[in-house]
Amino acid sequence: MATLKTTALAGTGLEITRVGLGAWAIGGGGYDWGWGTQDDEDSIAAIHRALELGVNWIDTAAQYGFGHSEQVVGRAIAGLAERPHVFTKGGQPEGPDHTTTQSLRRDSLRRELEGSLSRLGLDAVDLYQIHWPVPDEQIEEGWSALVELKDEGLVRHIGVSNFSVEQLRRIQQIAPVETLQPPYSLIARDAEEEILPFAEREGIGVIVYSPMGSGLLTGSMTRERLAALPEDDWRKRDPRFQKPRLSADLALVERMRTVADRHRVKVGAVAVAWTLLNPAVNGAIVGFRRPDQVDPIVGAANLELTDDDRSVIAV
Repeated sequence: MATLKTTALAGTGLEITRVGLGAWAIGGGGYDWGWGTQDDEDSIAAIHRALELGVNWIDTAAQYGFGHSEQVVGRAIAGLAERPHVFTKGGQPEGPDHTTTQSLRRDSLRRELEGSLSRLGLDAVDLYQIHWPVPDEQIEEGWSALVELKDEGLVRHIGVSNFSVEQLRRIQQIAPVETLQPPYSLIARDAEEEILPFAEREGIGVIVYSPMGSGLLTGSMTRERLAALPEDDWRKRDPRFQKPRLSADLALVERMRTVADRHRVKVGAVAVAWTLLNPAVNGAIVGFRRPDQVDPIVGAANLELTDDDRSVIAV
């Protein structure tokens, strides 16, 4: 495979590959946003394969399996001669019965980060992000806490995920926002209206998550596969994976398949490459749970879609 294209993650000075490894799914199941049980050895093999192909960053969060994802990432990067950039997130500590709670209190975020550093085996994370702007009335306190953690050298860069323009403006009064992580895909395009243009104008680095629609745009999702998902897979309860939206999304996948065949790539690679066409987007987060999933999608970093391709898959 050719060397993966890189770009500056605006606002940070980091040079990142246009595709990064997302570690949500490898957090496993047993909690309210889990993906069902995963094989940790497969997860580690997937991380190693992505790094072999040139991917140079991993995005995880304390909430993914309430630390399990970070433990797996920590195991995968331990002892590497050249480790990838590691990004993680806080603000969603574990509550009763493996449920997610929301806190952006200074002490809570500090505790979460200390746990993340321990699990990852790091002295500092390259990017620390507020996972969700919840509770809204705490975002100023949360952002101030991240500024303090950066000043102390426990994190190198700071950013946010899932924030609105109005919320970004509020915390910008405290300190510049270096990065933003919104959801963005062919079936989730709300970010195009305000968020992405704002980030581009303000020089905020953008890494988008769920560019393959949490599996819907991979080309391998069928009604039968959806019906067979384990009960502790959050997609089992999400309206995007049910009628009537499901039919329209699967029809889109068939149009994408035409483009994929033209370029001799997988449908998922087309989905990821489409998000990278937006000038505000620096990188896309892609989840891998097994090593065989890596090669077909990582190439999206170098896939150049044409205007004709875009018209075929227009939604």
